[in-house]
Amino acid sequence: MKEIDERTLDRFIQEALFEDVRDGDHTSLACIPPNARKRAKLLVKDEGVIAGVMVAEKIFKMLDADCLFTKYIDDGQDVKYGDIVFEVEANAQSLLKGERLVLNTMQRMSGISTMSSRFAVEVEGLPVQVLDTRKTTPRLRFLEKWAVRIGGCHNYRAGLYDWIMIKDNHVDACGSHTKAIEKVQQYLKEKNLNLGITVEVRNLVELHEVLKVGGITRIMLDNFELPLLAEAVATINGQFESEASGGVTLKTVRKIAKTGVNYISVGALTHSAGCLDLSLKIQK
Repeated sequence: MKEIDERTLDRFIQEALFEDVRDGDHTSLACIPPNARKRAKLLVKDEGVIAGVMVAEKIFKMLDADCLFTKYIDDGQDVKYGDIVFEVEANAQSLLKGERLVLNTMQRMSGISTMSSRFAVEVEGLPVQVLDTRKTTPRLRFLEKWAVRIGGCHNYRAGLYDWIMIKDNHVDACGSHTKAIEKVQQYLKEKNLNLGITVEVRNLVELHEVLKVGGITRIMLDNFELPLLAEAVATINGQFESEASGGVTLKTVRKIAKTGVNYISVGALTHSAGCLDLSLKIQK
């Protein structure tokens, strides 16, 4: 997830355009001359962190290879009301065909980057990483996780396929933490897979069971109150990575970080992020 796969991005744009355009933007086809060229500006009507500028450029160039795209603000920069992020000169029909896709994508990505930036600022100076989760919009995960990185936080696993996470449901379905961990270790050996292993615990009793079994990467301390969280981190004592999760907010994240955990996973980075208000205006 460190870099965006160009083919994935191209496929997303093509499928999104098909969803919106199908056999044609009939309004623009009806009232705008086919050879008309216009210039448009992306205006900021909010405060936050901009994201998706590169996606916007790719969308417009896919619709009009001859378009002129002038960027004024880079992904990851703070923006305020009235800022102009970029200007684009292109075939007028192409501009209008891509307008909503550009706005929808950038507004969503910028909302996530803004939320991520706020969390990153809260833990500034502390040796901890704030992570996202799989609580993402289906088919948009790669963009939303990209926006998390732009905002200054970090990605956890890309999906079910690249990291083992033994959560409460796995433990309850399997019978115990010990059985779940041992089965996972055997599975990875049989499949010749080298994947990190996170194990979720709900209390100190489960923590001691996991520490006794060992052979994992990280222990996720789920919904621990601060005193218990600090005790759990001290108990782990660097034997494995530690992670706090569950109900983390901007008001609590720094207090959680000060317990000494290595990671804090925050579903809110994606599932509770709003949208940054942006507007694309064609110039008369």
